[in-house]
Amino acid sequence: MPSAFPPGDPAPADGSLPASALEGMPSRTFSVYVHVPFCRVRCGYCDFNTYTLPELGERPGDDGTPSAPTGLQGDYVRAAHAELDLAARVLAPGRPPAVSTIFLGGGTPTMLAPDVLGGLVAGVRDRWGLAPDAEVTTEANPDTLTPAVAEALAASGFTRVSIGMQSAVPHVLRTLDRTHDPANVASAVAAVRAAGLQVSLDLIYGTPGESLEDWRRSLEAVTALEPDHVSAYALVVEEGTRLAAQVRRGQVPAPSDDDEADKYELADELLSAAGYSWYEISNWSRGAATRCRHNVAYWRGGDWWGIGPGAHSHVGGLRWWNVKHPRAYAERLDAGLSPAHARELLGPEERHAETVLLGSRLGEGLPVEALSPAGRTAVAGLIADGLVQGPGALRGRVVLTRRGRLLADTVVHRLLPD
Repeated sequence: MPSAFPPGDPAPADGSLPASALEGMPSRTFSVYVHVPFCRVRCGYCDFNTYTLPELGERPGDDGTPSAPTGLQGDYVRAAHAELDLAARVLAPGRPPAVSTIFLGGGTPTMLAPDVLGGLVAGVRDRWGLAPDAEVTTEANPDTLTPAVAEALAASGFTRVSIGMQSAVPHVLRTLDRTHDPANVASAVAAVRAAGLQVSLDLIYGTPGESLEDWRRSLEAVTALEPDHVSAYALVVEEGTRLAAQVRRGQVPAPSDDDEADKYELADELLSAAGYSWYEISNWSRGAATRCRHNVAYWRGGDWWGIGPGAHSHVGGLRWWNVKHPRAYAERLDAGLSPAHARELLGPEERHAETVLLGSRLGEGLPVEALSPAGRTAVAGLIADGLVQGPGALRGRVVLTRRGRLLADTVVHRLLPD
């Protein structure tokens, strides 16, 4: 979760939502995101709302992963269950459907023991039930995934694990301040697969000092492991991070748009050749069954409740976000208050813009009928410029070409004329 949030409007202390947001909820998908804000080490590029235990004034265990949550980690677990209780009360009038996806992100969720993570999944199931084919994902650092941990995750109801590989090249990992041993990725994948869980590998490209051949090496390492799903994100230098300070001082070069475009094209080429299909600009899978349905629900504008410090939620066009610090989060819930810091109600124009922005990123394309008359008029020009597939538009959907994916912001700007 990003560390900088918009100001928004005041959120009610009891967490209540307007009737307009709850209306029609049973007919929409409902997901739950759980933000676990703890990391062993703060990566220099990361702008997410995360904390190391020393930053919180606490001491990690000998291996950096406490065997049981104590101190603020224990407070966090208790508060997360209290927020689930709050969500169940607030959403009761809307009669939400069974949860279709759960995603535990961070941070490093697997800093907490598998039974603790499983307890959070059980907390969701006990309050709303899970759809028969529910997808339940946790992010994980490769060094935390032993066979025993993977088996415990499977026994707790998880169905997939998203492993933060980032790169297969040691000097790239050092620049990113990633501390895992790249050799452990293969053993982590093997452990997750042996436990019967789907495997996703996450990559970052455009790191200062990463050559095109370095990136090729990472991609070839990924395809050799044959995961079910691959995410590849361009590095963004966020203000306030250690990497931003290094770039500002001239210690490392800023990422280059041309370099990142070359690396995106190489990723799409190699992943496609290995049997993966893009279904969102930064995501590839072996087929529809191995797509990340949780993220697809975001991109399609579904409902979700975000549990945890700094977590965002969205229900029926109302968006809100929690206070960021774990201590403030726990204190508010201990006092019987909602942890929401602020919220915003999206108007028709904002909801339309969000539909176009998110829907155009999907491989399934954006329905032409979702566009305004001016947006529909722009489609022909986008086809002529090679940014949108002609056959896709003829079938009533705006589908980006590879070049269009590289220039997605331009496409959106033209589909949303002033």
